[in-house]
Amino acid sequence: MDNWFKSKWFVRIISLAFAILLYVFVSLTLYDSESENDSRIPDGSDDLETIEKFPVDIQIDEEKYVVSGVPEYVTVQLQGNPGVLVPAVRQPSFDVYVDLEGIGAGEHTVELEYSNVPNNLGVYIEPKELDIVIEERASEEFNVNVDFLNTDELSEGFEIGSSEVEPKSVTITSSKKIIDQIGIVKVFVDVAGLDESIESREVPVNVYDSQGNELNVNIEPENVVVSAELLNPSKMVPVAVPTTGELPKEYVLSSIKANIEEVEIFATSSVLEGIDKVTTEDINLSEITESQTIEAKLALPEGTSVPETKTVEVEVELKRTKTIDDVAIDVENSGNGQDIEFTTPSDAIMNVVVAGSEESISELTKEDVQLFVDVEGLEEGEHQVPVTIKGPKNVTVKAEMEQVTIEIT
Repeated sequence: MDNWFKSKWFVRIISLAFAILLYVFVSLTLYDSESENDSRIPDGSDDLETIEKFPVDIQIDEEKYVVSGVPEYVTVQLQGNPGVLVPAVRQPSFDVYVDLEGIGAGEHTVELEYSNVPNNLGVYIEPKELDIVIEERASEEFNVNVDFLNTDELSEGFEIGSSEVEPKSVTITSSKKIIDQIGIVKVFVDVAGLDESIESREVPVNVYDSQGNELNVNIEPENVVVSAELLNPSKMVPVAVPTTGELPKEYVLSSIKANIEEVEIFATSSVLEGIDKVTTEDINLSEITESQTIEAKLALPEGTSVPETKTVEVEVELKRTKTIDDVAIDVENSGNGQDIEFTTPSDAIMNVVVAGSEESISELTKEDVQLFVDVEGLEEGEHQVPVTIKGPKNVTVKAEMEQVTIEIT
């Protein structure tokens, strides 16, 4: 062995080996030191991934305090080797939080923190700092109101009737300041196209201030169950038959009526309140020259329907007319010694119009009609007295004047 140490080449080889070992040792030591000290500051060659909506946890005594100013989500960027980065982004197992334990009520500026991120990944959170307000917790119970949306898109004549909410009230928790701002607690129920009553529909509860701004509060329970009746109100109303035009001179209208007296009309309650009848389309009398039955459509008000009746039969009954001239006016029950003088008409006669079937009026004369006035109990002076008419059966008689003027002396 002494000969080896005396060899120049042996010494050189041993020196080179020690030099290589020393280099390797120093390099590994420096690498480990840099990795330990700079693990959150990857070099520029690493990949960068962004998680836009990452949830934020709040660490605080929730039984005692409420916090405002902490966003529900933040943006998180991770940078590092793709082999570590990609799994961390695709299946995040780390947390982003704000630690408020031990911080009392008031305004504070705090930093967002994270945990369970792999050591060799860089982490960047936006925003990094938050201005928050911690307030003492308060709770109060509020009744839940129901707001039905798109009621104008219900089928014609339908409306929402009575409704029920279960539970009828919810407990709202927030700061006392926010609780005092609450104006209304309500749920929204969309009824567009509804064709049956609502049975136990679950809907979320919303909370608003008096200006209609939604408040971010804790609601228990967050959802309630709503049931509501879908109604199609109706009522019975008479059927009227309007007319237009005039009959030919030789006819009078004896009667005109629909073959059904009433129909059931459907509409919303507010529409039904203003309806006391329905009518048919107008019947033009100028086109009628005999008694007949006419089929007529119902003219329904807007927003109403009569599902089982679209048309009705209208029965029109006419009478033939005839004028009888110069029928004398007699006086009945005049007192002894009274003198009766007609002022209007001065000649104590007037014309009458009789109406009936052709057979019943064709042979009538003024001898078949009686006109008289009853002056019983009247004293001297001028009087307006009604004219009484007597005529044949089944014939209508109309005098030229309904009353006359007489002078008693």
